[in-house]
Amino acid sequence: MQRAADTAWRDVAALTDLDTTGRRVIKTEGKQILVFRSGDRILACNNRCPHEGYPLSEGSVGGENGCTLTCNWHNWKFDLDSGETLVGGDKLRRYPVRVADGRIHLDLSDPPAAEAISDALNNLADSLDRHEYDRFAREIARLQRAGGDPLDALRRTIAETAEKFEFGATHALPATSDWLSLREAALDDPVRSLAMLTESIGHFAWDTRREPSFKYPTDWRPWDEDGFVDAIEAEDEAAATAYLRGGVESGMAWPDLERGFARAALAHYADFGHAAIYTYKMRALTRILGDSESLLHLGLMLTRSLIYATREDLIPEFRAYGKALAGWDGSGQSVPDAESLRKGSVREVLERISAGSARPAAVYESALTAGCWQLLHFDLQWQDKTDSSIAQSVGWLDFTHTVTFANAVRKLCEMHPDLWPNALLQIGCFLGRNSGFTDPDLDEGPWRVNDPLGAVETALAEVEDHGVFEYIVASHLLKLTYAVHEEMTDQPDRAWHPIAAAALRRFLTSHLKRKHVLRTAHQALDFVRAEG
Repeated sequence: MQRAADTAWRDVAALTDLDTTGRRVIKTEGKQILVFRSGDRILACNNRCPHEGYPLSEGSVGGENGCTLTCNWHNWKFDLDSGETLVGGDKLRRYPVRVADGRIHLDLSDPPAAEAISDALNNLADSLDRHEYDRFAREIARLQRAGGDPLDALRRTIAETAEKFEFGATHALPATSDWLSLREAALDDPVRSLAMLTESIGHFAWDTRREPSFKYPTDWRPWDEDGFVDAIEAEDEAAATAYLRGGVESGMAWPDLERGFARAALAHYADFGHAAIYTYKMRALTRILGDSESLLHLGLMLTRSLIYATREDLIPEFRAYGKALAGWDGSGQSVPDAESLRKGSVREVLERISAGSARPAAVYESALTAGCWQLLHFDLQWQDKTDSSIAQSVGWLDFTHTVTFANAVRKLCEMHPDLWPNALLQIGCFLGRNSGFTDPDLDEGPWRVNDPLGAVETALAEVEDHGVFEYIVASHLLKLTYAVHEEMTDQPDRAWHPIAAAALRRFLTSHLKRKHVLRTAHQALDFVRAEG
């Protein structure tokens, strides 16, 4: 290992100190260093195992060359001759040793900052495929201690994993956007700041673990918004990515590209709202990361997900959407009230929304209020039923999407107002679809709070330490809470605040059934029986 010019050797012990046990722990300069004899060699390493910090002085030394050190707590093994970690993850720091006049001298100088930063980033990349969550946090901490930008850990993660997303962006993208947005306000708290960054990296790693590479097309052409939208519509990934590459290569940033992505995302009721949600979340994510390489990688992921997005407006349940969009004339003055939007078929809800086409902001407020009411009144029996049909397989996450989608499209339409018709009618698709799975008689009392915004802010703080293993669940806890908070702070003192806070509270404190054992068996039998 190359050392700085001012290498600092320290006289730490007498050679005879090793005569009894063959090892000794030296405490100096805030370090615990294990010095031990292996044959005719003297070796030194950090006494704290890089896994969980247990003392390696209690470990075993063996191996063919007598240089394999085993931590007996979890059987991690380190080759002190080559420096390799044989079993485990993190590298164990070794120290150069020399013996002079019967004294043991150690070189305690730290490696150059650039070398330490590079090692941390490379070690992080090495840990992604095995989703070594604890190690992510340690490597980011090492990067930061060496003076590196901790966001480089996320930039490296995105670069390493981008081609492993076979179908494009996942919930890792919007969740990371929200984590980083929250982290901006927590930079003075090293624990919270590191936790949010670790959670972001963990999500990307989990969604791509052990996946092969799915290369993106490499051609490029000058950015053309209409051409990009047409390419997405035609599901032509080569053309769409070529436009994106051309835009990024010419120096365009996300604000220059957003309108094209928003148009493509809202061209259909796409992927149950994910397309628009992901598009909006690119705004904060790319701003915080700030580099063109991450913009390109994330843009490629999002482009691919738009290519593969399901287009629910083409199925019978939502076929009224196309007719309503074609008939939208922007002249309707009859803004529907929230109560009328929380019940009825998709067609009926879309007709009511269209009646207020001249006043999109007012219609939005009614639609958001209705979405919050439906979230609060979700009938839990549908989540727990075991004999329902596939079309009746409805759960909490179906209802949260109304609100997170509404938040995303409001923010997009503020910048691109001509997209309001698509956005409002697609909110209507959520409302019409979910209306049959609500309990109008639900007692709202247990969920109401006196300080709605305060309750949401408390929930947002609690979500930071969510304690949920599944990233898909954690991301929904975060995304919904963040969306409700953003809606409230952007639009203060609105009448819908109490119902939004109550809905969020009920969701966060309710059981979320994630595996339907009996329902799956029931539906499989029905399906096969119908095959004949």
